[in-house]
Amino acid sequence: MSPLTAVALAVLVALLTARWWRRRRLVALIERIPGPFALPILGNTLEQTVEHDELFGRLNGITQLFGRQHGICRTWFCSQPYVVLSSPAAVEAVLGSNRLTDKSDEYLYLRPWLGTGLLTSSGAKWHRRRKVLTPAFHFRILDDFIDVFREQAAVLADKMEALAGDPEGFNVFPLVTLCTLDIICETAMGRKVNAQVDSESPYVRAVYDMAEIVLTRQSTVWYQPDWLFHLTPMYRRQQRCLADLHGFSTKVIRERKAEILDEARLKGRPGRGGEDDLGSKRRLAFLDLLIEASQGGAVLSDDDIREEVDTFMFEGHDTTSAAISWCLFLIGCDPHVQRQVHAELDDIFADDPGRGVTMKDLAEMKYLECCIKEALRLYPSVPAFARSLREDTQIGPYTVPAGTTAMLVIYMLHRNAEVFPEPEVFDPDRFLPDNCVGRHPFAYVPFSAGPRNCIGQKFALLEEKSVLSALFRRLRFESLDRREDLTLHGELIIRPKDGLRVRAHRRA
Repeated sequence: MSPLTAVALAVLVALLTARWWRRRRLVALIERIPGPFALPILGNTLEQTVEHDELFGRLNGITQLFGRQHGICRTWFCSQPYVVLSSPAAVEAVLGSNRLTDKSDEYLYLRPWLGTGLLTSSGAKWHRRRKVLTPAFHFRILDDFIDVFREQAAVLADKMEALAGDPEGFNVFPLVTLCTLDIICETAMGRKVNAQVDSESPYVRAVYDMAEIVLTRQSTVWYQPDWLFHLTPMYRRQQRCLADLHGFSTKVIRERKAEILDEARLKGRPGRGGEDDLGSKRRLAFLDLLIEASQGGAVLSDDDIREEVDTFMFEGHDTTSAAISWCLFLIGCDPHVQRQVHAELDDIFADDPGRGVTMKDLAEMKYLECCIKEALRLYPSVPAFARSLREDTQIGPYTVPAGTTAMLVIYMLHRNAEVFPEPEVFDPDRFLPDNCVGRHPFAYVPFSAGPRNCIGQKFALLEEKSVLSALFRRLRFESLDRREDLTLHGELIIRPKDGLRVRAHRRA
C-alpha cells in the first residue's frame, strides 16, 4: 500500500468513526424519548406512508399514546429522527427560542415556487427580509385593504344567497377558497383574477396544482430526492405550473413598476398613495409596498419581490379560507352562538343595515372575533409545522440532539384539557378577555409564536371578520354534517375530506 493510499484510508476511517460516534450519541438520546417501535434503517416509514387523512390520524395518535406525560414523543422517518411536540412547555422550548428559527427540510419542496422568501429562508437573510417586510403590515396600511375585503365578500354573499333554501345545502369550502384567492390576488398584486367567476383560469389552477405537488413530495419518500423527482411526470407538471405562476407574477411586477414610474413623471412625485385618472385615491397593494421598499433594487431585486409576492399568495389564501369555512360551519352547528353573532352585527350596523363595513366596525366585532379564535383552536389552519434543531435542545426532561426535526402538532396542543376544559366543545367564551388571564402564552398558537410568528396575522383576522360579517348579516346557516363524522386531511392546511355542507337561509 502506497503512503498516499494509507493516508486517504486513514482519513476515511477517521471520518466514518466520527460520523458513527455522532450518530451513536444521537440515537442514544432519541431512544430515551418515548415513541413507537422503529425498524432498523426504515424507522417508522412504513407506518407513515399512508393516505393523508390516515397519516394525520396516526400523528395525533402518537401524541396521545406516547406524549401525554411531557408533551414530547419520538418517531423515525427512515434514518431521520423526529420529536413530536404537543404541550405548551414543549412547544415553548422551540418557538420561544431566538436560535431555533430554521424551518425543516420539508419546506425545501416549496422553494421552486417561493424561492427563499420570508417563509423558506433562514439565518441572516430571514432577519433582513423580516425587517424590510414588517412595515408592510402596519395596521394603518391594512386599512387600504378593507375595500377589497368588502367587495369580494359581497360577491361570495351573493353566491351563497342564490343557494339559500336548497334543502341539499352546499359545500362552503370551495366557494370560500375562491373568494380568498380573489382577495389575496388583489391585495398582494393589485390585479383581479376573478376566481369566483372563472375558477378555471390558468393561474388559479396552477396555485392548486403546486400545493398538491408540494404535499405529495413531503409525504412520499420516493419523490423527495431531486434527481429522482426530475425523472417523473410530476416534475414536468410542476414546471408547467411554475411557468404560469412565475410568469404571471413577473408580468405584474414589471407592469406595476412601469405604472409607478409613469405616475411619478406625470405628477412630479412618487406614485404611492396617489390618485388615478378619475381623481380617486389609488388602492395600494402589497406589491406597491415591496417596490417602494426595494429602493430601486438596492434592497430587493425583482426576483426578491416576486419571492415575497408568491409567498404572500401561498400563505394568505388557503389558510384564511380554512379559518372562514370552519368558523362558519361551527357557528352553523350552534344556534345559540349564531344568535349572538347576529345580535352583535345588528347592533353595529343599526344606523344603516345596508352600508359597507369599516375598520371601526371590524374593531367592534368582539364576539365574532372570539368565534374565529375558538374555530382556530379546534381547527388551526396549519395543523402542524416543523423546525430543524441545529443544536442540542432541552425539552422537558429530555435532551434532543442537534440534527433532529421538531414537529409541532398544533391540533393536539389546542386540545390540552388542562388549559381548555372540555376541549372538543366549541365555546367562543374561552376567548373573552377575563377567560384568557393566566393562560400559558404557548398554549394557543394558530399563527405560530416567537420570532417566526406569522407576519400577516392582523391581515388574516381582518379579512376573516370582513367575510364572515358579510355572510352573517344577510344569511343564517345550518350545518348539515356532524363534527364526529368528518374525516380530516392534515395537509398543508386542515380540511375535511368530503367538504363542509351547510344550508343557507335568508334572514328576515
